[in-house]
Amino acid sequence: MTEQNPKPKVVIIPCSGIGKTYGTVSREAAYDVTEDLRPEATQLVALSRLVLGDEAARSAVGENPAITIDGCKLACATKMVQESGGTVARDFSILDVYRRYKQFKPQGIAKLNEGGERLARALAEEIAEIVDDLGSNPHLQSLFQGKKGGKNG
Repeated sequence: MTEQNPKPKVVIIPCSGIGKTYGTVSREAAYDVTEDLRPEATQLVALSRLVLGDEAARSAVGENPAITIDGCKLACATKMVQESGGTVARDFSILDVYRRYKQFKPQGIAKLNEGGERLARALAEEIAEIVDDLGSNPHLQSLFQGKKGGKNG
C-alpha cells in the first residue's frame, strides 16, 4: 500500500569538515538522528553531493525542510542548502551547541572521545525534537509538500 501524499522527510545536512573534531561531531549527530532516533522521518544528505550539484541531493533539499549542522563559522552546510534552492528550517552550529554542553569536551577525529560522543548525542536529541515539531506542524507540512525544485529548480 502506497501513500498518495507521503509525509515529507526532514533532510539532515552535516558539516563535512574532514579532519576536524567539530566536523566529526556534526556527522555523528546526523547519523544518530537518521539511523537511530528518527530514521522514518529523516534523510541524510552529504554536503559534498550538494557541492557537486548532484540532482538527487538538490531535489531532496528543494522539496523538504532541511536541518543543517555547521562545524565552524563558515556555515558551509547552511550556505549550500540555500544556494541549492533549499529552505533551512533550523541550523545548528557545533560551537553554539558546545557552549550549552561545556561538560562534553570533544576530542578526536576518526574516533571521538566520550565527550565528543556525548556532545553528538545531545545535539542529535535536540535535532530529533525539531524533527518532531516539523512533522507535527500542518503549516510546514503543506508548505513543503507543494514545493518542487526550490528557488533554483
